[in-house]
Amino acid sequence: MASAVLQSVPLSIVRASAVDTKQRIPYNPQRTYPKKEALAESSRSASTNNEAKSARKISLSELLRRNISGGSSVEDRFYLGYETWIPNPPKVENPRSVLNAASLAYLGDCIYELYVRRHFLFPSLNIDEFNERVTAVVRCEAQDAALQKLLTEDILSREEREVVRWGKNSSSSKTRTKKRAGSAVYSRASSLETLVGYLYLTDTKRLDEVMEKIGFSTDTTPSET
Repeated sequence: MASAVLQSVPLSIVRASAVDTKQRIPYNPQRTYPKKEALAESSRSASTNNEAKSARKISLSELLRRNISGGSSVEDRFYLGYETWIPNPPKVENPRSVLNAASLAYLGDCIYELYVRRHFLFPSLNIDEFNERVTAVVRCEAQDAALQKLLTEDILSREEREVVRWGKNSSSSKTRTKKRAGSAVYSRASSLETLVGYLYLTDTKRLDEVMEKIGFSTDTTPSET
């Protein structure tokens, strides 16, 4: 029965159905393709442009601006009634011999954000504005600007500069943030996080000093406007 049906179908229709009717781009023997070197140069140029745009847009003092007036009713060594406001660091005599730069940066990223959140705790903000301001300061572009401030004003000691160089040379995988901001900005931001993690484990008082130089609030409980 099936063979009878097939025999009844005109041969021209069977042939037409076997032909690919999708329109194709005609072959062009003169067509050229970009070389790998050109593609790499284009990628580097785009990265450089992203870094230049980031450098022009970031104003650290504007990002950290708060409407604060008045003083505090507690002693200078206290914050919200507590002598310490961050978790006590584990005892590590020589962090660089125990942890790699990526591990310190991972820790420093957390501590850095604690300083940012503390900075914007007063005066009170709604949750959307609070998150927006915190996110703007923890971005790698803002961290890069903070590191540039420390280096330009010669705030860091020789040991701290060595930690920064160590953190800058650590390898990292490709991320969307790295692609957006550029490798150089991302690397410098990571080196700042490495320094923050290192100072958190070795000298929290010095960490307070460095963060205050950047522009973060390390004072006692402020009064609201």
